[in-house]
Amino acid sequence: MKGGAPLRAALDPPTRDPAWLGRLFWLGATLVLLWPLLVATEFKPWQVADGRSLQATSQFLRSFVPPALSPDFLTMVARETWRTVAMATTGMTLALVIALPLTLMSTRVLSVSALRGRMAAVPFWVRQAVRFLLIVLRSVPELVWALVFVRVVGLGPTAGVLAIALTYGGMLGKVYGEILESGEVHATESLLRNGCGRLQAFCFGLLPQNAGELVSYTVYRWECAIRSTVVLGFVGAGGLGQQLDGSMKMFAGDEVCTMLLVFFGLVALADRTSTWLRKALA
Repeated sequence: MKGGAPLRAALDPPTRDPAWLGRLFWLGATLVLLWPLLVATEFKPWQVADGRSLQATSQFLRSFVPPALSPDFLTMVARETWRTVAMATTGMTLALVIALPLTLMSTRVLSVSALRGRMAAVPFWVRQAVRFLLIVLRSVPELVWALVFVRVVGLGPTAGVLAIALTYGGMLGKVYGEILESGEVHATESLLRNGCGRLQAFCFGLLPQNAGELVSYTVYRWECAIRSTVVLGFVGAGGLGQQLDGSMKMFAGDEVCTMLLVFFGLVALADRTSTWLRKALA
């Protein structure tokens, strides 16, 4: 009976977070490290509340209502929307053509020589070269690639497609490799040890268990490619983004509102597509 009070005290939940002191320390450390970054970026959010800024913002936002709904304008938006989706889809298809072979070459799990514990010299350096190529592709923003290809092939969607293909090919190759190497590899190693080729080990070992995550990330990147067409359109790469740039320069808020609503719909469609595909593969 004498031990009842200590036992009840031990079973009672704590009245405060026992780790509050550590959390407070790390919060303070984060603020200390973040402060120089805010100073370097000249981050001054209070300027948004300036009278002139608020007046200009409210005037521009008021021009959004009502959105532009004239038949000729909606026809143009529908045509450019289709071109934007085609641009993003074609760019993603080319990105997959780039990423898939590079992924197979850079994934350690698919290396036959690595089954003995240490990868042979030639496969090791080939893998490093492929990984370096993926770094080069994704380190150059799609906007820079678009500026290059606009000079090469001229204004239009072709420059945007090529820009998306190169940048997103590097991104897909890196993330695909990380997804494949982070999953269960026992089945893949068993297939390789029993004489299967790398492509067979990928299709029957790695792909089935990682298909959902790979598809989800691919659809997400397609969604990002649709958004990227807006920025690419500002440099003459075509699509709905180029029309949006012209409307913003003319301060046509009603046209901007209509095109932004279209982009909202495209992103929502990509989100629903991702959800449906994940359920279908589950």
